[in-house]
Amino acid sequence: MTNFFKSFCETITRSDKNIRFAAIVDHHGTIMASSERKGIKPLLNEEQTAQYALAAVTRQYTRIRWQSILGKIDYTCSSYEKLLRITIPITDSRNHLCFVIIFTLDVTTKNFHHIIMNKVKPIVKEKEKELLNRA
Repeated sequence: MTNFFKSFCETITRSDKNIRFAAIVDHHGTIMASSERKGIKPLLNEEQTAQYALAAVTRQYTRIRWQSILGKIDYTCSSYEKLLRITIPITDSRNHLCFVIIFTLDVTTKNFHHIIMNKVKPIVKEKEKELLNRA
């Protein structure tokens, strides 16, 4: 885990009070780094989080194949009883998956689209070139 990836995750976690957890996962499903909001009780243990990361990458591969028809994916969101889980794929110029950003929000978050598009996506966009250079 490099300081760049850890700092990237911490920046996402600090960007809004509703963000519980953030992680960056490589194209193999390996968690490169993660960060969580201080004071929360994680809902998944370390092994479960790793399994979820692998599953999230697998789902992104399936979704990416439809981008040429449907357009580039901004994000995907799953609404669970206990949290909202968002994934943002990072692809290169050939549309190959390089990373997946995973973060969670409190389930009571009402303005999740605004948080994603106006807080998290700008962080991802700002660091995208450096992320792709590390792929």
